[in-house]
Amino acid sequence: MQPAGAPQGNPFAPSGFFPPMADRDAPLSAAEAAPSPRESAAARPMRALGTPLAATIAVLTSLIGLVVLAWAVLFVTKGRFLKGTFERIVAAETGRQVHVGGDFQLYFAPINVKFLAEGLTISNPEWAGRGNFFAAKKIDTRLSTWSLIIGHERINWLGLDEGHVDLQWDASGKRNTWTFGEQKGEPLDLPIIRRALVRGTQVRYVNPQMEIEAAIRIHTVEARDTQFASRIGFDGNGTARKTRFTLSGALLTPNATVAGGRNRLQLHAEGVRTSIDVSGTLPGATEIEGADLHMDARGQNLADIFSVAGIAVPDTRSYRLRSAFTKHGNEWRFTGLRGRFGDSDLAGRFTITSREPRMLLTANLATRVLDIVDAGPFIGYNPNKLEAQGKAGAIEQVGGTPRVLPDAPLRVEALKNFDAKVDWTVRTVRAESLPVSNVTLGLDLDNRLLKLSPLNFSMARGTVSSDITINARREPVFTEYDIRLSPTPMGTLLAGFGVEQSGTSGTLKARVQMTGTGNSVRDSLANSNGRIAIIMPSGSMWTRNTELAELDIGVFIQKMFEEKLKEPVRINCGLIGFTVRNGIGAADPILIDTAKNVMLGRGGFSFKNESIDLAFRADSKKFSLFSGQSPVGIGGYFARPTIDVISPELIGRAGAGLGLGALVSPLAAVIAFVDVGDAKAADCGPVLAGAHAWSQRDVKGRPRDDVGRGTTAKSESGKQSAPERKKQRKKFLGIF
Repeated sequence: MQPAGAPQGNPFAPSGFFPPMADRDAPLSAAEAAPSPRESAAARPMRALGTPLAATIAVLTSLIGLVVLAWAVLFVTKGRFLKGTFERIVAAETGRQVHVGGDFQLYFAPINVKFLAEGLTISNPEWAGRGNFFAAKKIDTRLSTWSLIIGHERINWLGLDEGHVDLQWDASGKRNTWTFGEQKGEPLDLPIIRRALVRGTQVRYVNPQMEIEAAIRIHTVEARDTQFASRIGFDGNGTARKTRFTLSGALLTPNATVAGGRNRLQLHAEGVRTSIDVSGTLPGATEIEGADLHMDARGQNLADIFSVAGIAVPDTRSYRLRSAFTKHGNEWRFTGLRGRFGDSDLAGRFTITSREPRMLLTANLATRVLDIVDAGPFIGYNPNKLEAQGKAGAIEQVGGTPRVLPDAPLRVEALKNFDAKVDWTVRTVRAESLPVSNVTLGLDLDNRLLKLSPLNFSMARGTVSSDITINARREPVFTEYDIRLSPTPMGTLLAGFGVEQSGTSGTLKARVQMTGTGNSVRDSLANSNGRIAIIMPSGSMWTRNTELAELDIGVFIQKMFEEKLKEPVRINCGLIGFTVRNGIGAADPILIDTAKNVMLGRGGFSFKNESIDLAFRADSKKFSLFSGQSPVGIGGYFARPTIDVISPELIGRAGAGLGLGALVSPLAAVIAFVDVGDAKAADCGPVLAGAHAWSQRDVKGRPRDDVGRGTTAKSESGKQSAPERKKQRKKFLGIF
């Protein structure tokens, strides 16, 4: 029972615990109908979670489901149904004919891309001729999916059976068979291969511009990670610059390289009279970048191996060079270079950079001792001929006359292939009678413009500084010569020619400024124009060397009997100058002023046929009883000069003396040899300035009319006609 007045409701609820039950049919008040703030706050997140995020999750779930479904379909079917699609897409992308003759598989297994094709062929482009760029009986690969996404191809597994790869460049060097589409040919970039099994595969390489054609066979290869579990053998042959070569080698995995994951390479190549051995380690089977390799090259001529790369270097005698080398980007770096060529040593480093439009060769080289025979090729001499015949090896017969100027042509075509920056130093040049040392050569080749600057060396305690520019952009080649000799002691410089240093204190300085056209040294000088000047400041020289040239018989015999041959003769100043026009050098002037005499010279030489026709005469400033007063002639050729001491003038004078002695008295015979000593002393200012003949003066300031003026009556061949010779003899045995 409920107490009287108790509310009606749940008989089990304590009084006041439950509110009275509302009438379900009664309408709600506004306060009752509105949700509480707490209820509203809880409801809003429930509404947000239930719309956009849920839709996104649903889309992603659907995509994942589709991917899983596609993966499952591909995995179950092995993607064989994609064979036709693969052929069409690859053919459209590459512009080549693509065909799979047998089984085809393309699927994820489970993450990497599995690709298998039997009888796969990819044709060559039309310009490469018939045949296929790639063909294989079977190719089976596992490609890293992630590497495909980021663009760094990596093959985790490669199985290749009876493969054939045809790598060709076209004749212009702009297209190749491995760059698909119409874009410019790119360098060959092999993917990284982690594991492989290759059988019966052949690679063909053709490069018409470098004149290289090679065929290489690769034997069975088994690899795991970057280690080869068995020996990789390869061998091949081909031609380079029309010269046959062979190569063989292997990739190995000795225990010492297993921990580091690097592959050991051994390569031996022979060709172009050269043998090369390469050994070292590679980061991976197909990775050259950052390789640690060593090269041992030996052969008959260092120019042979460089010619394969289209680089022109001077010829050498037999050589052997060792170097470490590696590849960084587009550079092949050769460091720690040491070796010999001929009887000379070589050390340093060089780099070959592949770039457009021409490769770049940079080098920093040093030689302790350079044998003069090995230096010959740098100006065009054959080193083997020099070695066998000595000095005579520099001489050749042309039209019955000896020639000594080198005639080896500049390799203009090769200069189109590369640029170069070379610094080379030589401590000593080993040469008889040629005191040369401390050679510094800076070579800069830029698009066939070759600059040898500086080309400096020490000679007899003097310095020769040179700047030579060879412009092969022009046809024929145009060369500028600027060669300077700083003041150099004559005694040291001429010691090899019989001049003793004792008693000789005179010095020489000189300059050669010329330009010439021609593709060899001989042709360039034969068409040259410019000036040659040798200046002698004041000094002394042995009397013996001076008196013989003067033919002052009385003084010479007197001093010979008094044993005073080493008494120095004072040289006030001297100039031996030549003006060169079209390869003909004319004295302009030859003038040497000594304490006793004025030595004058006329004549010249020809670069065209290398002939010499010079005459020297000494006019005494003092009275001399016995003086020939006759020129000393220097003739012949550069290779074989002759000295004519008994000239026609001296013979004529002797005949006159004999006649006078017979007709008058023996004493009268002496009159013909008397020199009255009326020579005009030279003003040394113009002489020491190297001025031309028309600027020369005597000590009284009068223009000189007894020196050659840089003109010639010779023909361009350097030969004089008989009337010309007769006319010139009347002047001074001269030709100017």
